[in-house]
Amino acid sequence: MGMFSLSRPRTQLVLLIMGILITGTILTAPSHRYWGTFSGEPLPPPPPPRPHVPPRPAEDMLFDRLAIIFPINNNTDMQFYRNTWMRSYLHPVCDWDEPGCKIVCNRTSTYRTLDQKTFCFTRAIKNYRDTEFFIKLDDDSFVDKDYVADLLKTYSGWHKPVYISDHTRLRGYGEKDPLRHVRYGNGKFYMFNDQLVRCVDTDYTYEGSRNEDAVFGAMVTSGCGEENVEYIQEDDNKIWHKKYESKNKYIDLAHIKNH
Repeated sequence: MGMFSLSRPRTQLVLLIMGILITGTILTAPSHRYWGTFSGEPLPPPPPPRPHVPPRPAEDMLFDRLAIIFPINNNTDMQFYRNTWMRSYLHPVCDWDEPGCKIVCNRTSTYRTLDQKTFCFTRAIKNYRDTEFFIKLDDDSFVDKDYVADLLKTYSGWHKPVYISDHTRLRGYGEKDPLRHVRYGNGKFYMFNDQLVRCVDTDYTYEGSRNEDAVFGAMVTSGCGEENVEYIQEDDNKIWHKKYESKNKYIDLAHIKNH
């Protein structure tokens, strides 16, 4: 095979044809808008500038990783909570499937079976992948957004299980009771991170019907080990239970009993 040479007529002809084709493609491409210049046709208007979208505050991005676990029943006023700052983060836990439910337990709950509802939502959130923090909130409670934001900023990225609430110990049961002296949070509000969700024991067993918040505390102790958990005392000045009272506002948050 002969060597390639630019001086050969055939090579020069091929290069000329390629140059014509490439130039024509560029001139007629709509994105370059050259053709209208030569043809006399009016040029299309330039695309409008993209609107400036300011960056989202870092605090809002923290809230993207929050789920508020919210057990409800027929007396729960979802309209009230959907008109608060919690709207986008609510994960209602329902007995039966209905619009707006995020977790469905498929059983009717009563006051004496709320421990089973706790098992239901705890098993469900073990499948959450993009959530770092969880708040379990009673439907007769309310929590300050700035306070939650401070907790998110303080404990984001912790590699230890974090459990924030007003903790106490269960008293008054027999020595052989598996829940005796268990440390647990007040049910109106407790907040915990994904590290705790990973280790909490959803196969924990006991006999009879028990306080659902004590059961969650026992699940934490059984699966994570009390010595491995960071127990943080909540600020009760930022959490309202049964009633909201501040300056010229007074709201009864528990006008009708739940069960």
